[in-house]
Amino acid sequence: MRLRERLLGHTRVDEAVMLAFSAIRVAKLRAALTILGVVLGVSTVMAMASIVQGLRDQIVNTIQLAGPTTFYVMKVFSQQPLNPDALPRWVRVRPDLVEAEAARVAQLPEVRYAAMWAQVFGRIEYQGIRTGTAVIIGADDGVTEIYGGELSRGRWFTRAEMSSGASVVVLDEGYARRVFGEIDPIDEVARIGGVPARVVGLYTPATNIFQPPGQDNAAFVPYRMLDRHYHIDRTNALFIAVKPRAGVTVAEAQGAVTVVLREMRRLRPGIPNTFDMITQDQILETFNRITGVFFLVMIVLSAVGLLVGGIGVMAVMMISVTERTREIGVRKALGATRRDILMQFLIEACTLTGLGGVIGVIAGLGIGRAGTAALGVSASPPLNLTLIAVAVSVGIGIVFGMIPAQRAARLDPIEALRYE
Repeated sequence: MRLRERLLGHTRVDEAVMLAFSAIRVAKLRAALTILGVVLGVSTVMAMASIVQGLRDQIVNTIQLAGPTTFYVMKVFSQQPLNPDALPRWVRVRPDLVEAEAARVAQLPEVRYAAMWAQVFGRIEYQGIRTGTAVIIGADDGVTEIYGGELSRGRWFTRAEMSSGASVVVLDEGYARRVFGEIDPIDEVARIGGVPARVVGLYTPATNIFQPPGQDNAAFVPYRMLDRHYHIDRTNALFIAVKPRAGVTVAEAQGAVTVVLREMRRLRPGIPNTFDMITQDQILETFNRITGVFFLVMIVLSAVGLLVGGIGVMAVMMISVTERTREIGVRKALGATRRDILMQFLIEACTLTGLGGVIGVIAGLGIGRAGTAALGVSASPPLNLTLIAVAVSVGIGIVFGMIPAQRAARLDPIEALRYE
C-alpha cells in the first residue's frame, strides 16, 4: 500500500525524508562529500560564536566585579599598541604620567580610590623552576578595588614598603603553585622578572580572564619597585586606576580628574588634553569591535563553505534526477503531478543540507566548548544561533535543490519511461 502511494505521487513528508536517507545509503561517499561543505560552514560559525560569547560573558562579569564606574587615565589610548621606539609626534609631545598626578587625583572628593599602576612582562622563577612570560603589575595595596578577587594568604604591602619600593611580591596563587609546588611560598625569595623579591602574600583572582588593561597577572609588586628595577613602557603600560565614590557618576569623576590634571599640566583653555581616559564601556566596545571583525571574517569563510556545500547539493541532486528518470516517468504515468515530484526532490535536498547543519552544530559546539575550556572561560551554547544555523542549512537545500527539482518535475513521462 505504501509503495502504491509513493508511485501515485501522494508521498508524505516523512516518506520523502525516508527516501532521502535511502538515497544517502546508496551513495554514501557522494552524500558525505556533499554534506561536508555544509558541516564546515556551520561548525565554523558555531565554534566562533561559542568562543566569542564566552569571552564577552567573562568581560561583562569582570566589569561587574570591578565595578562599572572604574576608569583609567593613560598617556594615550590607542586601539592598537603604539611602538614606543617609533611614536608619532603628537604622542611624543605628551608628558608622561607621574606619581604626583595620581596622588592629587586620589585627594579629589569625587574619588574613592586612585593610584599609579604599571605593568611589565617577565617570568616567575624559584630554584630553577620558572613560568612562561606573564604580566607583572606594579601597584599598591588596592588591587582588589580594581580587579576584585581576594588575598588568600599573607598580606599586602605596608606603607613603608610602598613608599620605599621594597622588593616584595604578592603572587597569583596559581603561579605560586607552579613554581613552589608543595613548598610554602610565604617569606621565600623568588625571582620576579629577574629581580629577587620576598613573597608576602598569595592572591586569588576573580573568576574571569579579563583584567583591563593587561592580561593574566602573575605577580603584584609595589609600583616604586617596578619603576626602579624594570623598564616601563610609559606610553602603553603606565596608567592611573580611578574608582569614583559611591553616588558619583563616571562623568562627574572624569570631569573632576580632567580639571585637576589640566591645572597641574597648566593647559590653557582651548588646548586639547594631553592625556586620555578609558572606561570599562570603552574596553568592552574595543573588544566588541575586534571580535566583530574577526567574527565577520569567520562568517565570510563559513559562507564560502556553505556555498560549496550548496553547489555540491545541486550537483548530487542533478545526478539523482538522471539516475531516477525512469522512476519519475512511472510516477507521472500513475498520476503524480509536477508539484509532487518537485516536493520530493526538494525534501531530499533539504534533508542532505539539514543533516549537514545538525552535524555542523554538534561539531561546532564541541569545538567551541574545547576552545573555551582551553581559554579558561565558561560559555553557554548560543541556542538562537543554533536554530538559525539549522534553518540556514535547510534554506540552502531549498535554494540549490530548486533547479534539479524543477528539472525532475518537467520531465516528459513518455520520454522518462523510455529512459534506460
